[in-house]
Amino acid sequence: MEKNQLKYAQQHLANERTFLAWIRTVIAIVGVGFLATSLHFTIGVHRDARIDLSSIVLGMFACALGLVITVLATFGYLQKKRQIDEGTFQASSAHVILIAVFMVILLSMIILYFVFIKV
Repeated sequence: MEKNQLKYAQQHLANERTFLAWIRTVIAIVGVGFLATSLHFTIGVHRDARIDLSSIVLGMFACALGLVITVLATFGYLQKKRQIDEGTFQASSAHVILIAVFMVILLSMIILYFVFIKV
């Protein structure tokens, strides 16, 4: 019995580490969005309403993405916790695919921002 409790403890700790990794990812994503927006308005580049708007949208999207990832990570953590307790496991590929799609959108926005700033 003690060996099973240790095995479940290790699984729960791994689940918590995964959750914290998602939170660190959120901090990085929101930081990139904040940095891009903040630098745009403090660096003194040629001001253009289109570029200003794209910078603001980029920052807001990064924050929204951070919020979505936090919610998904929390639900994923709770779902995995329940699955560990029940002795079942199902991979959450839908969450990973959704986050990957949002990251592609965010990276595309960053690339477009740099393309516009060169104009």
